[in-house]
Amino acid sequence: MTGGGAPGAAGILKCLQQEKAFQVTIADANPNAVGRYMGCDFETIPFVGDPLFAEALLSLCKKKNIHIILPLVTRELIPLSLHQKDLEKAGVRLPLSPTSSLEIANNKSMLYQFLQWRSIAVPDFRIAENVDQFKKAVEELGYPAKPVCFKPSVSNGSRGFRIISEQMNELDLLFNHKPTSTYISLNDAIRILSSGLFPELLISEYLPGEEYSVDCLANHGESVLIIPRIRTRMINGISTEGEFVKDEKIITYCRQILKELQLHGNTGIQVKRSAANEFLILEINPRVQGTISAGLGAGINLPVLAIKQELGLPITPGELIVKWGTKFSRFWSEVFY
Repeated sequence: MTGGGAPGAAGILKCLQQEKAFQVTIADANPNAVGRYMGCDFETIPFVGDPLFAEALLSLCKKKNIHIILPLVTRELIPLSLHQKDLEKAGVRLPLSPTSSLEIANNKSMLYQFLQWRSIAVPDFRIAENVDQFKKAVEELGYPAKPVCFKPSVSNGSRGFRIISEQMNELDLLFNHKPTSTYISLNDAIRILSSGLFPELLISEYLPGEEYSVDCLANHGESVLIIPRIRTRMINGISTEGEFVKDEKIITYCRQILKELQLHGNTGIQVKRSAANEFLILEINPRVQGTISAGLGAGINLPVLAIKQELGLPITPGELIVKWGTKFSRFWSEVFY
């Protein structure tokens, strides 16, 4: 498991340790990543930008007789997928979507265009590469009568995400909200974007309704499990409270997306209710998600199921039964060393 220092690493390790036949090696570029102190074998690997990244992982797999790599880091997905054949020759499986699918899923603008071209509903959106295009996009999307949001086409977590709204009360934001608030005025957005070069932006209608994170297991585009969970509370984009809800509209919608993109293995899809009362996509995480471990409470161990699927190990019918209505709450914990 790479990404041993990721916020969700402890929970995903907990999932893997449920299967006693698995022996887990945790890897991270940070030698003091929290995964080092979780009672498992630990290895330091190069950062993904290092030219020797893939070679180092392949060498590690040969040394440790590792059969499968479970990546937690978004930036690692495409570099690993490009070396999939070399890994498979060494007997190492990689439960990842094809490179072409990852390139689309990891670029929000490309993703929205791809789905729109296939008649799958997406939020109304525009793409901007300069300030003039940004101003035009905001106007075309109905601002100031309607709130608008924007984010980089390629980003991790909630980095770069902002909501532009005329209803924003700056005094209220200053004294009653934490500095991590995502609201921004149009003038401030334009001022900041005008100060230098900025990455390609996806500007879209703001979806005001409840948000769901949908944990999926797919087998080369065919859905095996699709499990929506409402995000009732979040901290910095990470779910801390939620409930597993069997919403057939969300499930059908995500099934279409999995099939069209030919996604494989563990995948997360974020959806949100629009002002027109329709669930629409926000983004895709084409990997195991940090809060996927909450599925244990609902009787589902998605990381283990993905590994069993990839290695051709038997999966019992009971492993696919979801306890709908299960609620969860997450909290920080510590390791000492």
